[in-house]
Amino acid sequence: MIQINNLNFGYSKRKILFKNLNLQLSAGQIYGLLGKNGAGKSSLLKNLAGLVYAESGKLSVLGLDPKKRHPSLLEQICFIPEEFYLPSVKISGFVKANAPFYKNFNYKYFDELIKEFGVPTQDRLINMSYGQKKKFVIAFGLATQAKLVIMDEPTNGLDIPSKAQFRKVMASALTDDRCIIISTHQVRDLDNLIDTVIMLDENDIALNASVEEITQKLTFKRVKDLDNSILYAEQSLSGYSAVMPNYHQEESRLDIELLFNAILSDKNKFKPYFN
Repeated sequence: MIQINNLNFGYSKRKILFKNLNLQLSAGQIYGLLGKNGAGKSSLLKNLAGLVYAESGKLSVLGLDPKKRHPSLLEQICFIPEEFYLPSVKISGFVKANAPFYKNFNYKYFDELIKEFGVPTQDRLINMSYGQKKKFVIAFGLATQAKLVIMDEPTNGLDIPSKAQFRKVMASALTDDRCIIISTHQVRDLDNLIDTVIMLDENDIALNASVEEITQKLTFKRVKDLDNSILYAEQSLSGYSAVMPNYHQEESRLDIELLFNAILSDKNKFKPYFN
């Protein structure tokens, strides 16, 4: 689906975000893209969508170079940015003007999503709350039936019930020929949703592993005392939340926030587990 080889990208010589970045993403997966502010998450997504161009390297999406902006590729990419503008039209007007750009747009599915999210159909988009606007663009994006769906901070502006709706919708949106990439700071919003974790740090990929691989090699548990087997720990009311090598093939639930903090604290400590 996506192949990145030796990608070099920056906005200036002083602000280099990627140096010889290599990454491969497959269809049938939901990827969680994580990283600190300024790590390059949004820039990587924009490269994939053909909105910014790398200085060197090779980037292929569905066999095509996104920077060439070929219509046959653009109709298969849905990019939902963190910040967006919606015109002063009703939902029906927006759909009439924009849906034809996507040959596989599913009008029935769109109506179902709008109903699921509770978005008012008679209001003008510009007059809706930020949360309602966000749910609208998510519904439209998924209804395009694009093979590559890119979401940058999709849960920002959503209340707790809407986040639950989002997870429910996204869990059913994945198909075998579709790749979904979700970038977020709200790491707990991805619980039980993503298949693979990709973490950016210091111009490179600090982690690229499936949830299954992570929980096979690491275990996440609460402990009362610290010892040398613990790779990372955070103090809690009942002791410590710890990340440890999974020597005994224990079953544990991935704690994405704890893993995120652990990798950023010392990524070199975890590299031997995911080479």
